[in-house]
Amino acid sequence: MKDWFCKWALYSPDEIAVKEWETGRTLSYGVLNKMANRLAWYLTQDLGLHLGDRVAVLADNCLEYIVLFAAAQKTGLVLVPLNYRLSAPEIDYLLQDATPRLVLAETKYQSLLDAAPTTPSIELQWSVEELGLWLEAAAEQTEWPFTPTFLDDNHPIFILYTSGTTGFPKGALYTHKMLFWNSINTAMSLVINSHGRTVVCMPPFHTGGWNVLTTPLLHHGGYVCLMKKFDAEEVLKALQEETPSIFMGVPTMLKMIADCEGFADADLSSLYYIIVGGEPMPIPLIETWHDKGVFIRQGFGMTEVGPNLFSLHHCDAMRKKGSIGRPNFYVDIKIVDENGEEVPVNTPGELLLRGPMTTPGYWGNSKATASSIREGWFYSGDMIRQDGEGYIYVVDRIKNMFISGGENVYPAEIERVLIAHPQVSGAAVIGVKDEKWGEVGKAFVTLEEGHSLDEAELKAWCVQHLAKFKVPKYVEFLAVLPVSATGKIDKKVLR
Repeated sequence: MKDWFCKWALYSPDEIAVKEWETGRTLSYGVLNKMANRLAWYLTQDLGLHLGDRVAVLADNCLEYIVLFAAAQKTGLVLVPLNYRLSAPEIDYLLQDATPRLVLAETKYQSLLDAAPTTPSIELQWSVEELGLWLEAAAEQTEWPFTPTFLDDNHPIFILYTSGTTGFPKGALYTHKMLFWNSINTAMSLVINSHGRTVVCMPPFHTGGWNVLTTPLLHHGGYVCLMKKFDAEEVLKALQEETPSIFMGVPTMLKMIADCEGFADADLSSLYYIIVGGEPMPIPLIETWHDKGVFIRQGFGMTEVGPNLFSLHHCDAMRKKGSIGRPNFYVDIKIVDENGEEVPVNTPGELLLRGPMTTPGYWGNSKATASSIREGWFYSGDMIRQDGEGYIYVVDRIKNMFISGGENVYPAEIERVLIAHPQVSGAAVIGVKDEKWGEVGKAFVTLEEGHSLDEAELKAWCVQHLAKFKVPKYVEFLAVLPVSATGKIDKKVLR
């Protein structure tokens, strides 16, 4: 059954499914389903969209996006969330690649579409604001039944574009099957049910915005409060007023929230725990939240698989610091060397993944599909190691590795040492060319407010904790590290 909302409209029609934080607008499961039925009819019968047609969306988190998602479940249309932080040429590339028949944009992002040469060739265009008014009118009309289209499990509901840190972005096919099994995996490792509540401030063009908590909670009939953007003080306010049972953020977000003036007095007692992804959370920051009575669940995932793949129980947050935990229930893994042979315990190797939450491939890109999926296994490009108790530790992305004097160097290992310095607030390391060693490390570092540190002192710290060939040859201090739309440090900009 692909139509979640017709079920919850039957079981819990008056329960609020989703709220928009900034406007206070809400939709119950009954009204949401009614809107989605009417929209599904309009898109297929009046506009003539067919099974598999793409619908591109350029918008913040909003109620209209959720109704579109519900309509896509009913019709087999494929949503293509566009990143509103991209430039017009980058948007144009995505439009050329996805070839949508319909594109919806918030008025504030319309200029991006207007500057994209492909836009005039798109058959149907609609503003999100116009859609909102149309849906309000539809909610006032009599019930408009819609018989859901029968969909194969491997039919996509999203095309989610990767960040494109190397080369052009690839559109990962995110299927109805992945949607279901990700929800099951999530519910089996976290507390996800019809009483679950969350606040979502991750962007809708990222799998984290849709599939870490939003779709699992909607699948289970829970409550989702959407925020249009991350603002630390507003999020802290929402975490108190919305009484969420669970919340997801990246370490940068959680540090900014913890630094808010009202954090010490904030009542966060409704939270069972916070899910952390994107990168390992520094131990002092974990301790800050634990002291507040909020447990931290480190996790790990990726757009093409899951995304909810690994989870570290909060009871192990300190004992297994730096670990992403163990695989979720329906996730198979294998760790292999460059020859495809499984590696021994505590030996770095590439993470391979298999399970019902795995993408069938990339939209219109058979070469990338064949490169990533071999004999049923998805090759992640991540170097990991597994300890004797089965806990997984991310070493680094294979593409981030550089070779210095014949030795493999993983920047993430150096970054962990740099961030452990009490005066360092953030760090990123890349490999740069060197005549003698081939490549050497260059560290970009930010300091805690009011602190000073010079290059020699920082290198001396590294010498204490790292092999000599891993110590960065160059150090550059920055006021702030560039971050991508998902809150991760953007090494493409640093390079």
